[in-house]
Amino acid sequence: MFRLDGKVAIVTGGFRGLGRAMAVSLAKSGAHVVAADVLPEDVGHETVKAVEDVGGKAELVRLDVTSSESADEAIRDVHKRLGRLDILVNNAGIARDNLLLRVSDDDIQKTFAVNVTGAINCARSAVKIMMRARTGRIINLASVVAELGNPGQTVYSASKAALIGLTKTLAREYASRGITVNAVAPGFIDTDMTKNLPADAKKYMLEQIPLGRMGQPDDVAAAVLFLCTDEAAYITGQVLRVNGGMYV
Repeated sequence: MFRLDGKVAIVTGGFRGLGRAMAVSLAKSGAHVVAADVLPEDVGHETVKAVEDVGGKAELVRLDVTSSESADEAIRDVHKRLGRLDILVNNAGIARDNLLLRVSDDDIQKTFAVNVTGAINCARSAVKIMMRARTGRIINLASVVAELGNPGQTVYSASKAALIGLTKTLAREYASRGITVNAVAPGFIDTDMTKNLPADAKKYMLEQIPLGRMGQPDDVAAAVLFLCTDEAAYITGQVLRVNGGMYV
């Protein structure tokens, strides 16, 4: 079993959904998890409870990833209090789906502010700390639509494609400092984002998946966990696809 004993991990967007599943997985493997989110703290209490239920340790931090000041302050505070920062999971993200001609300027700006600028802000703050330790793991949450495309997700798919470019570039920039940077690209996952899809849309998506089922948050969390471990020390700049064969 993969172990992360004594390590400190920050998971952005960690109060619910995929972020919560990742927080639980990392904590179960021994990491002290900091779930960071812009949502009210009472939403995050379920994440703390879920972590404690598996015998792990977690705490909540308010962090607005779109603000470089907020990211820097929160991440510096975690390092100051806990004495280290080993793992950053850039999971915070939003989707404002629509066809290109119906997408508003606000949709574009807010999606990129959270999904792309947010990841850059947090990575920049974390790298400052990881460089001094000469070790670190950064995992960016991309998406199958970054590589496959999907009608109605013009802005979202573009933002996730940008994360793949960010991942590959940061991997080259900081490999010599002992920092690995990888992306996990989930496919059709059973989360709050997909629960409200029309039945015909779900049926169509399932028909595209060779394994014949939606993915679960734990499927994605397992991939993230692996990339955070010492066993993945020679892997960097890669995109690990968790999509049931939807895109290979």
